[in-house]
Amino acid sequence: KVVFGKDAQMRCAGLVKECGGTRVFLLYGGGSAVKSGLIGTIEQNLRENGLVCETLGGVHPNPYLSFARQAAEKAAGFGADFILAVGGGSVIDTAKAVGLALANPGADLWDFWTKGRKPAGCTPVGAVLTIPAAGSEMSNSSVLTDEETGVKRGLGLDVVRPRFAVMNPELTFTLPVYQVACGVVDIMMHTLDRYFNPAAGNELTDEIAEALLRVTIRNGRIAVKDTHDYHAMSELMWAGSLSHNDLTGLGAPKDFAPHQFGHELSAKFDVAHGASLSTMWGPWARYCMDTNPARFARYGRSVWGISPRSKQHKLRLRQLSIISGRLECRPALQSLASACRTTRSCASWPSGVLFTASAQSEHSACSASRIFMPFTRWQTADEQTESRPPLQADGFLSAAVLNRP
Repeated sequence: KVVFGKDAQMRCAGLVKECGGTRVFLLYGGGSAVKSGLIGTIEQNLRENGLVCETLGGVHPNPYLSFARQAAEKAAGFGADFILAVGGGSVIDTAKAVGLALANPGADLWDFWTKGRKPAGCTPVGAVLTIPAAGSEMSNSSVLTDEETGVKRGLGLDVVRPRFAVMNPELTFTLPVYQVACGVVDIMMHTLDRYFNPAAGNELTDEIAEALLRVTIRNGRIAVKDTHDYHAMSELMWAGSLSHNDLTGLGAPKDFAPHQFGHELSAKFDVAHGASLSTMWGPWARYCMDTNPARFARYGRSVWGISPRSKQHKLRLRQLSIISGRLECRPALQSLASACRTTRSCASWPSGVLFTASAQSEHSACSASRIFMPFTRWQTADEQTESRPPLQADGFLSAAVLNRP
């Protein structure tokens, strides 16, 4: 069930009651949800309607297994019969883990992610969305990281799908531009990882995916300029939900390979999920393009409006032509990049820099690993002058220079 619009969060109590909840364990992330008054408002709404509530904050982006276990212990001690997540994908994924733990006492929570253990059930979960990105509010997936081993894994079980999602676009107005941009990438990637598949003749599903991508790109450009644009944020919020509820891949297989690559990067370096995906999709696409060139051509035409003789195509070529400087990678990746075809060497990762989302040409093939490893260009503040503007490759997943958090 979806409740969408202004003041939608004021319906939480009624929605919880519809699901049979009486003792609500409320999870959230950082202090901004408290400072904005959102947590207090929801707590009051629950208690005024006769529900008992316990809160716990501190969910980390790229959520940790250890925190999920701690939260589950606290929820069990409280006697929770409903888990309410207030936040984005990390909070909602953690709430799903808590729900699994409560409904499967004695089971090792990590076994559901790493050993394919089948749960007996899941304590009901609801979501109040504050970040349009992961789509976890309508998905059957949950991703956790074991920080002790550096392993990041996802699961897909219908039993964890939230019972309801509350979406008020105004709750996104406090987001920094970087987080909005990463969310746009995540929405696109949840669709692209379904769109690029071997199925033919899946007309309606394909066109739904293409429409969603066009809407996301159009409104994403608006949102990164004005995070208080209600219409743009509402479109992104709804697109995020539809991108990961299986609608955009209905009737076709999926493998989510770019997501798996991105998980490895975010697990090792704790970078934003969307940033890791933007780094990995371009190299993956180049590697796979020859398998089905027609599919990629359709993507360019239907989503980006590109044709060989269009002005956009010429602009794209001109933008790519300026990307010719030295490419740099993290020191930890240097061993994989020993055969970089562009520079034949790797530079140290400079500090105090701004991040430019990786463009198509900013990668090289690492023969040592036999995979494509992207190398992202960095620019120091001194380089950002009128004579040498920041790169703004407007193609695939790169739309703007983003402030590195």
